[in-house]
Amino acid sequence: MLKIWGRTNSVNVQKVLWCCDELSLPYERIDAGMQYGRNHEPEYLAMNPNGKIPVIEDGDYMLWESNAIVRYLAMQYGSPANNLYPDDPKVRAGVDRWLDWSLSTLQPADRPVFVGMIRTPKEKRDMAAIQAAAGEAAKLWQIVEAHLKGRHYLEGGAFSLADMVIGAFCRRYIELDGIERPSLPLVQEWYARLKARPAFQRHIAPTLS
Repeated sequence: MLKIWGRTNSVNVQKVLWCCDELSLPYERIDAGMQYGRNHEPEYLAMNPNGKIPVIEDGDYMLWESNAIVRYLAMQYGSPANNLYPDDPKVRAGVDRWLDWSLSTLQPADRPVFVGMIRTPKEKRDMAAIQAAAGEAAKLWQIVEAHLKGRHYLEGGAFSLADMVIGAFCRRYIELDGIERPSLPLVQEWYARLKARPAFQRHIAPTLS
């Protein structure tokens, strides 16, 4: 059985769990990272020398880096009826664009807002700095807003890895209390479609921590 190493409140682990559920893929999850430790022990570093989560074990095959993991799972276990990573080169490249953008651009903008509001005690929050970071994140969500014009999903007309990965970050932005956000009606409509998915409810919707 597939093994997933990582804690459930990590956005990068959540992406992998969501992907497994969409593919009806059974797995065993093992807590690792933050309060659980383990990710700097020799056994773990042998799987991922970066000491980051998640890591998967699929038989004797090990893989780290969350977006690489969801690509692998979609290619290895997807089906024509449940194709999260389309075969058409142009559509796949579009999906890849969003996965790469999430790591290079969106996650660095998301992190100071998320850490400031969720993992920093209220009395220690620098709200001016957090709101400034939220303003920078808003510029990125306006890019998504513009892209969604005339679309139900980010690429190819159907739910894909692009929606899954960007949607996991959207949950951390769109439902966060205490920050100012611009109006994003198309993002809200798209996000509502994602929220209706049972796998989203299981893995992305729980309280942020």
